[in-house]
Amino acid sequence: MAKAQSRYVCQSCAEVYLRWEGQCRACGSWNSLVETLVREPSRSTKSANRPAGSTRGGAVALADLHEAGVPRLPVGIGEFDRVLGGGLVPGSLVLVGGEPGIGKSTLVLQVAAGVAARVSESGGWVMYATGEESGAQVRLRASRLGLLGEPAGQAVRVVAASDVEQIAGLAAEQRPALVVVDSIQTMTAGGLDGPAGSVGQVRESALRLMEVAKGEGIAVILIGHVTKDGSLAGPKTLEHLVDAVLSLEGERYAALRLLRASKNRFGSTEEVGVFEMGELGLAEVADPARAFLVEHERPAPGSVVAPTLEGSRPILVEVQALVAPTAYGTPRRTASGVDPNRLALLVAVLGRRAGIGLASHDVYANLAGGLTVDEPGLDLPLAIALASSLRDLPVRPGTVAIGEVGLLGELRAVSGLERRLREAARLAFTRAVVPPLARSAAAPAVPGLEVVCVATLGAALEAVLARPDGGRDRRRDGGA
Repeated sequence: MAKAQSRYVCQSCAEVYLRWEGQCRACGSWNSLVETLVREPSRSTKSANRPAGSTRGGAVALADLHEAGVPRLPVGIGEFDRVLGGGLVPGSLVLVGGEPGIGKSTLVLQVAAGVAARVSESGGWVMYATGEESGAQVRLRASRLGLLGEPAGQAVRVVAASDVEQIAGLAAEQRPALVVVDSIQTMTAGGLDGPAGSVGQVRESALRLMEVAKGEGIAVILIGHVTKDGSLAGPKTLEHLVDAVLSLEGERYAALRLLRASKNRFGSTEEVGVFEMGELGLAEVADPARAFLVEHERPAPGSVVAPTLEGSRPILVEVQALVAPTAYGTPRRTASGVDPNRLALLVAVLGRRAGIGLASHDVYANLAGGLTVDEPGLDLPLAIALASSLRDLPVRPGTVAIGEVGLLGELRAVSGLERRLREAARLAFTRAVVPPLARSAAAPAVPGLEVVCVATLGAALEAVLARPDGGRDRRRDGGA
C-alpha cells in the first residue's frame, strides 16, 4: 500500500528536505521550500502497474485522432456560461478568484442554485462545502438571494467541513452533479503539519479534489482569495492544476462586476461577463455595451467615448481625463483602469508630435464604471481626452474614437473595427474617428455613422476638437 510522507520540496529545483529551511542549499533560493506529501508506491504496486514485457501505446497520427465531443452543463446564468464557453464540463476543476468582499461566494451560490434547478428533475444535486461559514450562515445568504424555494432549497446540500478527505469521500460516494468548495484556503489535508491556507495545504487539497473530479467525472468549483501582492497561498499556486481560472473584478463599493477567464481549457479566454450587484445578488446586465457609459447634461471637456472589444463583444466605455497646472514639485501622473505606462507615453507623444505640452501639468486618467482595459486601441481616445481637458474644449457630440498611437504620432489600425462601429451606431453615435485602413481595405459602411479616417494624432485632434463656431482651435499648452 502506498505510503504518504510529508517532505519539504524546493519549488525552484525540486530538491527534497526533511524539515523547513529558509534557503534551499541546492539552488540558493529563499523561501522556496513547500511542505508536500510524497507518496512512495510499494514494490507490488510498481510491478502491477508495469508488468514485464508491457509497452505503452504507440504514437497516433494527428489526422487519425478522433475528436471527442465535450459535454456541457449550463448553469442557467448566461454571462457565466459565456465566459466558460457554454457551461461547466463534467470532470473539470474551475477556480473562481477575487479580492475579499467582491462577491465570489454570492456568485458561486447562484451558480449552484442554477445547476440544481437543471439536475433536480433527474435526481441530481449539488454539494456546497464551506470551511469559512457555518450551515446557518450559508442559509442566511441563500435566504437573502431568494434561493430557499424549490428546487435549490432541496437540491443544494451544505457540508460544513474543512477536511478535504471528508469532502472528497462524500463526493466520490454520493456523486453529486457539482461540488463547490468555499474556500480552498480553509481546506486541510491529513499528513501535513502546515496550517490551513499554507502553500502545501492549498496545493494538496486541490490535488485531492482534482482526483475526485477527473476520476468520478464531477465538476468542481473552488473559491480562492487574492491579495494585492498575490500571496503565496493564493490562486497563483493553483493555476497550473485547474482547468479554468475565472477572476471576478470590480470596485468593491461600485455596482458593476466583471468576470474574466485568464485560463480556460474548454473555451476562449477573451470573453467577459458583466454583472450588477443588487439586493438579490449578482444580476446579468441587459445591455453591457451601454453599461459603462455616463449620461451628461451637456458635452464635457476631457470626456471621450471609445468602442472597446472584449472577446467577441463590443463594449463602449467613457474615457475621462483631467489636466491641471502643477502646484509644486514633480507633476503627478495618476491612472485608473488604464496602463500608467501608456499614459506616460501618450503625454510624451502629445508634447512632441501634437504641440500639447503637459510637462508642467498634473494628469489624471480614468475609465468610468470601474472597467479596466489594456488594449492599445485606447491610445487615441485617451490622447483626445487629455487634449480636450487641457484646451477646455469638449469633443463633438455623438463622436467615438479608437486607434493605437505610435511614438511618431502616427495612428495604427485595431482589430474588429467594423464590429465596434456597428455597436456605436446602434447606441445612436453618429461620427467615428479611426486610423487609416490598409490600401486593399475599404472603409466600413455603417448606416447612420460617419467614419473619419485620420493618419496622425494631430489630425485626429483637429477633427474632434473643432470650435463650436466651425473654426479650428489653435491654442497650445492651455493658453488662449
